[in-house]
Formats: sequence, structure tokens, C-alpha cells
Amino acid sequence: MDGRIVVVTGTGTDVGKTIVTAALAARATADGLRVAAVKPAQTGVQADEPGDLAVVQRLGGAHTVVEPVRLPEPLAPDTAARRAGLALPAVQDTAARVVELADTHDVVLVEGAGGLLVRLDADGGTVADLTLAVRAAGVEPAVLVVVAAGLGTLNHTELTVEALRARDLEPAGLVIGSWPAEPGLAEHCNLEDLSRIRVPLLGRIPAGAGHLATEVFRAAAPRWLASPQRR
Repeated sequence: MDGRIVVVTGTGTDVGKTIVTAALAARATADGLRVAAVKPAQTGVQADEPGDLAVVQRLGGAHTVVEPVRLPEPLAPDTAARRAGLALPAVQDTAARVVELADTHDVVLVEGAGGLLVRLDADGGTVADLTLAVRAAGVEPAVLVVVAAGLGTLNHTELTVEALRARDLEPAGLVIGSWPAEPGLAEHCNLEDLSRIRVPLLGRIPAGAGHLATEVFRAAAPRWLASPQRR
């Protein structure tokens, strides 16, 4: 299997995972690669509303998007599914679909929901478990952690990286999901201190990047991110 799989997780909700995923897609498509994007569970949208993958497709140009389930309430997937009376696909099934996509695409981007340990199925499977299931299927994924810029990010990032390493998942890199136009003292100090976690800082996405015109976003995205490296 020649497809490259990148799991985009984060230190929490609203740190910029979708825009980072779109930027990764834009860079890959600019290189002439065929890109698939997967969102294991989309919450907080109605049936006729665009979800996160619509943003990834519009801004990043992903060729294929896969969204197994969407749920109307803006809650953790397991909670939203339980309240809606719906069943979530098991993470093993989602992992099998991701690996299958890697056979027909150069890059498969998997955008998680919330943070690393948010439950994605009724059995308690998480983004971490999904990543391990992809590995068990014979493909070594790269894991990218999207982090916030401001106060509190050092603790949240340390916890996420520690949880990954406890599962023998070494993160390929960190990305600051929304870097303010006028960063303050905390942001400047965090930029320096994140390097002490011993995970490469691969880039910063400018705040408001998701509102750029498609052509502007795609032209700028390759400059925002370095390439994540597999183990």
C-alpha cells in the first residue's frame, strides 16, 4: 500500500483541526497528489448543512471525502449518537475504510473530533484507537497534533503528547491552528516553549485563514506547513 495516512488530532475542540487538514490537502494537491479526507463522525450539523469536510474540499481540493455519520447536536460523537438513537461505526471499521482509501489515493487525511481521547464509538474507541487500528492493518500513520496558541496550550499539548507516547504513537509534529495577527506575550513564549516538548513544530496557520478565498488559501498553504515525517 503506497498511500500515506495522516491523522490530524488536537488538544481539544476549536483549535483549528479542519483548517490544518485543508492546508495539508492544499499542499498535497499542489504537488499533484490525489487526496482523500475522512471525518469519522461529524457533529453539530443538520443533514443538509456543510460539515468540516466541505471546508477541506473547498479550500484544500480533496478529491474524495468520507463522512460515515453526521449528528445534529454539537456534542462529543458518542454522546450525540446516544441522544439521537443512532449507532456509530466501530473504529476498526473506520480504520479499514481509511486503509482501503490509501490503495487509491496518494494521501489520506483523517480529521478527528475534539481531542485525542474523545469517544468515537459505543465501545469507547478513540482517535488514538483508530490510529492504532490503522497501524494494525499494515499502514504506519503519521499523527499531527493541532494546538492552540494562547495560555494553557503547554499543559494541553504535553498531556496529548504523553497520551500518544503511552500508546507507542510518536507524534510527527505540532501545528498551531490559529496564530493571531498580533500575538501577545503568552503566544510568543508558547512558541518558544513548545519546542521543549521534543516534537517538531511544523507550522502556524494564520488566524482567519478559513475565510480566505479558495485560490488565496491554496497558494499560501504550502508556506504554512512543513512536511510531517513518518517514524
